[in-house]
Amino acid sequence: MSLAAIGQTIVVMLLWASCFPLITIGIDYAPHLTFAALRAEIAGASLIGLAVLLGKPRPRGARNWLMLGIVGFGATSLGYFGMFHAAEFVSPGIATVIANTQPLLAAALAALLLDERLSIRKALGLALGFAGILAIAAPQLTSSAGNAYAFGFALIIMAALGVTISNVTIKKIAGGIDPLFAMGIQMLVGGWPLVLIAGLTEEPINIVWTWEFIAALLLLSLLGSALVYWLWFKILEDVPLTSANAFSFLIPMFGMLIGALFFGETFGWVELVGITLTLVGIGLVASPHSEEPRRRPAESEFCRERRK
Repeated sequence: MSLAAIGQTIVVMLLWASCFPLITIGIDYAPHLTFAALRAEIAGASLIGLAVLLGKPRPRGARNWLMLGIVGFGATSLGYFGMFHAAEFVSPGIATVIANTQPLLAAALAALLLDERLSIRKALGLALGFAGILAIAAPQLTSSAGNAYAFGFALIIMAALGVTISNVTIKKIAGGIDPLFAMGIQMLVGGWPLVLIAGLTEEPINIVWTWEFIAALLLLSLLGSALVYWLWFKILEDVPLTSANAFSFLIPMFGMLIGALFFGETFGWVELVGITLTLVGIGLVASPHSEEPRRRPAESEFCRERRK
């Protein structure tokens, strides 16, 4: 990975780490799925509006639209459903930890569906990173509130699975569709089930429109959704999914730091051991020596047109 790609990926992980804290703030003022649906629709509309203003090419072909539907269902429908409900049971720091079991799932799917070879070094790095996440999570999962954490864990695993499916699908279409349109469409489409379920099970008019809620909603929508998914799509145009996804192990550390600074969360030596294992795992997976030689894929027509 180039230094620019590494920098962009770290920014993406920092923005994703801020999502659970912002969700925790916002759910005090709005029903869970109503909040999630607003986030998705605002983010999607802003990206599509920008794409139209810049004259970007619209997606064409049934296959591309099907793929965008799969991304939307995974990243937005399942992802947001799990994240917003889990925020009621799991603190922001631990939530970011649990959510990032998904790189292991993504690595397995990428090897199966994207023909990305998983070297022994990279597999060891992923295993160490996952072990680090488990070490960070262990104290909370074994506490007196373990049942609530277990339920939140299940919700976040569902969200992680949705994100995993979407990441593999994004990698398959990256380079063939304009990123602004692609991510805007997937958020709008993925937000429709949330709008429907919220309308059937909640009272959307019960939102308390405080400045704190508006700030959380806008930050989640514009930075934690629109910007972060546009950057992620751009990264996956050039970087193997497993290598980019390895940096997801940074999210627990960012999340725990945010939790400690703003939500009074604490961690001890077990979490520190987990952080160390996570850093070692990132180093092994992201190292250029862990990449197997790969034949350069044929340049897509979209890329050739954009380069012109």
